[in-house]
Amino acid sequence: MGKTYERIDGRIRTFIEEQHIFFTATAPLDGEGTVNLSPKGVSGSFAVIDELTVAYLDFAGSNAETVAHLRENGRITLMWCAFQGPPNIVRVHGRGEPVFRDDPRFVELLGHFPRVDPASHGLRAVVVVRADLIRDTCGYAVPFMSYDEDRPLHARRFAREDDASLGAYFEKKEHIATSIDGLPGLPLPLPAMPRAEREPAELKPTDQEPADR
Repeated sequence: MGKTYERIDGRIRTFIEEQHIFFTATAPLDGEGTVNLSPKGVSGSFAVIDELTVAYLDFAGSNAETVAHLRENGRITLMWCAFQGPPNIVRVHGRGEPVFRDDPRFVELLGHFPRVDPASHGLRAVVVVRADLIRDTCGYAVPFMSYDEDRPLHARRFAREDDASLGAYFEKKEHIATSIDGLPGLPLPLPAMPRAEREPAELKPTDQEPADR
């Protein structure tokens, strides 16, 4: 049976920080609009900010549906499920906001991700989610699957881009500045990465480094 939690701490926090992948679900307000579901990986790109707030790094890709939906209505659900160990599924239902490169909060937020070089993945934003509902369920039907390692392909693809070429890449994509349903997506032209973020060693460390995901 599912259980509701008041905060993200204890075994719930430990569980989500140990997972190597999680999923995000968003949708536009229009009932005929396109529901979006995205997998999120890259070890170290997720962080628990406090007992009701989590954040993850939004990397370069060929669309920006999650960003567009959050800009319109803020609704988001994050889900983690156990592919190893005891069965478990955790969902955080809440309100999210994409914090872009030119936002004054951007540099401070990146301090929660000291193990990720933001220049290697074409970082677009930090998505911050405030939890409204935290629940777990059994996960009995989730299969066992083993984790080997992160794929290196994303970093290899985008590490060679600078601000100008990355911005040009986004400009060419049909559903970056505008979502599938015509909502505003990633603001373009792409702002330059703040100087402090080009030197990962200068990032402020977190009080507690998350486990490998």
